[in-house]
Amino acid sequence: MLDKTKAPGQARGKRPTFTDKEALDFHSVGRPGKLEVVATKPMATQRDLSLAYSPGVAVPVLAIAEDPSKAYDYTVKGNFVAVITNGTAILGLGNRGALAAKPVMEGKSVLFKRFADIDSIDLEVSSEDPDEIINCVKLLGAGWGGINLEDIKAPECFIIEQRLRELMDIPVFHDDQHGTAIIAAAGLLNALHITGRDIKTTKLVVNGAGASGIACTELLKALGLQPKNVILCDTKGVIYQGRTEGMNQWKSAHAVDTKARTLAEAFEGADVAFGLSQKGSFTAEMIKSMAKNPILFAMANPDPEITVEEVAQIRDDVIMATGRSDYPNQVNNVLGFPYIFRGALDVRATTINMEMKIAAAKALADLAREDVPDDVAAAYGARPKFGPDYIIPVPFDPRLISYVPPAVAKAAMDTGVARKPIVSFDDYKVQLQSRRDPVAGVLQRVYERLRRSPKRVVFAEGEEEQVIRAAASFVQQGLGTALLCAREDRVRATAKNLGIELGDNIEIVNARLSRRNMDYAGYLYERLQRKGYLIRDCQRMVNQDRNHFAACMVALGDADAMVTGVTRNFSVALEDARRVIDDKPGHRVIGVSLVIAPRGRTVIVADTAVTEMPNAEDLADIAIEVAGVARRLGYEPRVAMLAFSTFGHPAGERSLKVQEAVRILDHRRVDFEYDGEMAADVALNPELAQVYPFCRLTGPANVLVMPAFHSASISTKMLQELGGATVIGPLLVGLDKPVQIVQLGAKDSNLVNMAALAAFNVSG
Repeated sequence: MLDKTKAPGQARGKRPTFTDKEALDFHSVGRPGKLEVVATKPMATQRDLSLAYSPGVAVPVLAIAEDPSKAYDYTVKGNFVAVITNGTAILGLGNRGALAAKPVMEGKSVLFKRFADIDSIDLEVSSEDPDEIINCVKLLGAGWGGINLEDIKAPECFIIEQRLRELMDIPVFHDDQHGTAIIAAAGLLNALHITGRDIKTTKLVVNGAGASGIACTELLKALGLQPKNVILCDTKGVIYQGRTEGMNQWKSAHAVDTKARTLAEAFEGADVAFGLSQKGSFTAEMIKSMAKNPILFAMANPDPEITVEEVAQIRDDVIMATGRSDYPNQVNNVLGFPYIFRGALDVRATTINMEMKIAAAKALADLAREDVPDDVAAAYGARPKFGPDYIIPVPFDPRLISYVPPAVAKAAMDTGVARKPIVSFDDYKVQLQSRRDPVAGVLQRVYERLRRSPKRVVFAEGEEEQVIRAAASFVQQGLGTALLCAREDRVRATAKNLGIELGDNIEIVNARLSRRNMDYAGYLYERLQRKGYLIRDCQRMVNQDRNHFAACMVALGDADAMVTGVTRNFSVALEDARRVIDDKPGHRVIGVSLVIAPRGRTVIVADTAVTEMPNAEDLADIAIEVAGVARRLGYEPRVAMLAFSTFGHPAGERSLKVQEAVRILDHRRVDFEYDGEMAADVALNPELAQVYPFCRLTGPANVLVMPAFHSASISTKMLQELGGATVIGPLLVGLDKPVQIVQLGAKDSNLVNMAALAAFNVSG
């Protein structure tokens, strides 16, 4: 059920679309594939190399030879999962071979890293012989902390997993089986709670007797469903006692004594139906025949056994989940496998047993019942609330990593399969939370919010190739409508050249031919007449300058947000925008950059674009404005007021201004952490900060206020070029209407990100 994610309860719109070429480009442009190896130790000097390899490496080699458990201490083993497949059941594409499965396995490895900070490698085994695969993994497995089997068809997947679990002393987990089962079980526990059902008397029908169907059946029985109340069906109908056709040992284990022989008969009076089969398997008559307030999980992907719309036409008392991202209650495996392995690895578990799977399901169910925090609500544009449309947590809920792994780890300890028990679960949860910086997922969550509430974004430089590509991508991803300021013939010719289809949600607006020209010119004249502009000057700006025209569209409500900057310097574009759009009352216009370090740490830097040499009052205003930005992005601000000195040493004129800014913030009694003046290393390094026990920051700074524009610009660009950091921005904040200005020559991906951020701020 792996898929892109959306918020719960979102509009039933179209799924994000893309062309085949875009998909291929995503995987091929730049460094091919989605993974790389990054050294975690310094490799700058000869001494570093001697420690990393010969002769220094001999010391841990001998230690591990004497005590194999030391491999967890001296190598990556304890945070290392192998994703293994033979490509016989790829996503919904069937048997395409081991090598064809590699893009999927790389994606799985990326998800391990993104959601649980687990390092992963993909291995594609070119064999359909279970014994060969078992032997291969057994002989290679000493260096891994866990094994995630993926996209292996049934019944071979059952054989391979069971034998490897017997042969190896590390977790072996077939996610297609157990991942789907765990997420679905979590949703079912909550649906049973909402409908007031007792699991011991609940009647379930499961359609699909493959890996996922059998795993769901086994887990739900372990949770308390009575075997006599569970009917499993395959393509030949009900699996009943005495049936011989199409049977195997795994199906036979779930055969029941029943008169039902068809799926339709099995549905009669059922409280719950699970679909793990194919599109169209469930009919209206089946849904009608279910019990009152039925629970329906139609999990076939990409198209469910019956759609949400079809069910809504049949009856209005159904709690429904699907594998789709564009409906509430998505059964998405990414809610499970990263966190299950995280907990298992952290206690060095020898296996992932049924108790650990049950613990994961219950933890997910419990999390869905909790109040949703502000950062999740802000990201999704609504505050999900436990109920029929929210029985499963959303994938970008940052609390997942502190909910599921501890539950899994505790179950491992309670059942005796943990080799390194956790001493303090409170400390463990803090450690887990530090693995995932909330801002690292900001852009993804921004995208999800826009898919719930699409906006109209005007791209001022609409004839540029990368702008046309960005507009198409913006629309195809379901983020809203793209308005291109351009001549239509030029855009269509360029789009044809690029092989881009201009869909219904891309509008081309020619400034010279627009019916709104006189309105825009009149609006500008009212604003600029006392600054030396005549009406003809304003008409010329509207007709001939796309920045002014686009800004007027936003100012007068014909667009929600604006993006520009591809062909003009930032300061020029900002000046154009400010002629048309006022500062937001009570706010200050500043530039803010998000700096995401290679290992995921993110800091917010200001002012990176507007005020060149701020005085003390300016610095205090900037601190307040950027703290608000941090909060809107789901980040609780810890603001460091930077200087070349730290708390008075060495003294300097600029440092005095920073000290005064801190005193101004003291008088204003702001509601966020701040301190200064301090050097950047003290602000970011907790060990250095300990030298100053009076420092008011409770942790490393996540917001940096620079003493001048030039220092902000220089430092962020150096981090980007030399430090490998990703820099998003400068983001323009403080205007009364959303405008974002990209860097000269920006790529289409950057334009899409900035358009999304501009649209994200429409309501904020």
